[in-house]
Amino acid sequence: MLKLEALLLVAGLLTVTAAPGRCAETATADDTAQFLAGLAPAPDSPLTALTTDPLWQRHARHFDSLFARKDSISLAKIREFSRRQLPNKRDTMLYMFSGPDFLYATSFFPNASTYVLSGLEPTGDIPQLTTLRRPAIDSALQNLEGSLNSLLSISFFKTNDMKSQLNVGPVYGTLPVLYVFLARTGKTIHHVSLVTLDEEGNVAASDQSGSAKGAIGGTPQYRAKGVKIVFSDTNHSNQTLYYFSTDLSDNGVRKSGFLEFCNKFGASDSLIKSASYLLHGDRFAKVRGFLLDHSTMILQDDSGIPVAYFNFTKWRLQPFGRYVGPISLFGRRYQAQLTQLFHTGNSIALDFGIGYRWRRDESNLLLAVKKDAN
Repeated sequence: MLKLEALLLVAGLLTVTAAPGRCAETATADDTAQFLAGLAPAPDSPLTALTTDPLWQRHARHFDSLFARKDSISLAKIREFSRRQLPNKRDTMLYMFSGPDFLYATSFFPNASTYVLSGLEPTGDIPQLTTLRRPAIDSALQNLEGSLNSLLSISFFKTNDMKSQLNVGPVYGTLPVLYVFLARTGKTIHHVSLVTLDEEGNVAASDQSGSAKGAIGGTPQYRAKGVKIVFSDTNHSNQTLYYFSTDLSDNGVRKSGFLEFCNKFGASDSLIKSASYLLHGDRFAKVRGFLLDHSTMILQDDSGIPVAYFNFTKWRLQPFGRYVGPISLFGRRYQAQLTQLFHTGNSIALDFGIGYRWRRDESNLLLAVKKDAN
């Protein structure tokens, strides 16, 4: 009898330890974002127990250090730049070719009621950490650190890094990165849903992943799919973030519904940064024309719309920083007309670095404001 009881006791212990990291409860999106960002979730969250793990605590210290440094070196200065140089902002801001870079979107345009981000990077599934074993969670934390390293260090995502890092493991895609940026900028997430667009730009719920793994770097064979996130902070009531995984080339936007969706918001502000100079070529003429037609203000580095496309009778252009030409990878995209503008346009100094020329004394921005904007 004692032998049987002992066997039952051992079996019970094996049952408890066989599935570490699993929990029947579901964590909220906000608690998940806090946890992934290295911040403490709510005390009653099923994720709180996982924060005692040394690997999570190391992750939290690592992100504390990275984000504090990023804020000191650039983000705090960008917020001040926004306050002084970007008056009369619109309710909607468009950030095409952004990938999951909500960090710069909210730093330059903190008061937008709607953010629309887009890129080829997959959205992924809504993370459900309580269904994962502990090794998978640890791997997700390490992968997030690798995914964010370049943006937090030099101001832009490296495409080759994203091709591998955003497609790894059960917690993949842009959504975990968006979660981290929302949490680390003091946002509270209220609702998250996967969405898709029809050809007229109407939004519908999607019960599928925002994008299949492996889609990045290729041409997605579907209409625009993405995620809608409703959030708030201490200074704003509900704001909305959309991210769409979609091909922004002329062929891609022809039937994706993405530009039709953006058009529904009317006049918008636009941010273009580290965009691989795609808007310099003919394959992205539709998006370039859309931004010029529908934006009342465009803030961009030199990888955005070439200055030759701005009609000086319609746009007021203000250069910031110093234009020294593209990095060698994009050397053919040098703009002589932009050089002239920086020499004669009373350029205002920048106290932060941005774009491919991320060192402060080499960075440039161009603010284009429509003269007839109300």
